[in-house]
Amino acid sequence: MFKITERAAEQVRRSMEQGEMDGLALRVAVRTLPDGGFDYGLGFDEPAGDDLRISSRGIEILINPALREMLEGTVMDFVELESGEMSFIFLNPNDPNYIPPKEADVEVPQE
Repeated sequence: MFKITERAAEQVRRSMEQGEMDGLALRVAVRTLPDGGFDYGLGFDEPAGDDLRISSRGIEILINPALREMLEGTVMDFVELESGEMSFIFLNPNDPNYIPPKEADVEVPQE
């Protein structure tokens, strides 16, 4: 369904610790932009009754069930986009603007 790389999991753990968010899960959201592409949101939250609950690399992930199809098969990674600038990226084959990575440094989890 939705997976994260070890690099992304490490950064999520650091963010949880720095923000004192222990006991909360990572909520992943997505919305469609006017150009048809996807825009992602992340935050720490408590589960709601109907949330999809996924575990990847030891991180509990919450997804609204209405977003399941949009996020199916997505991999979240944490990479250096520009010199010294790290960011979460979403490798999502459902995004009409998605271009598969050509770089070998994008880790695709096998779990």
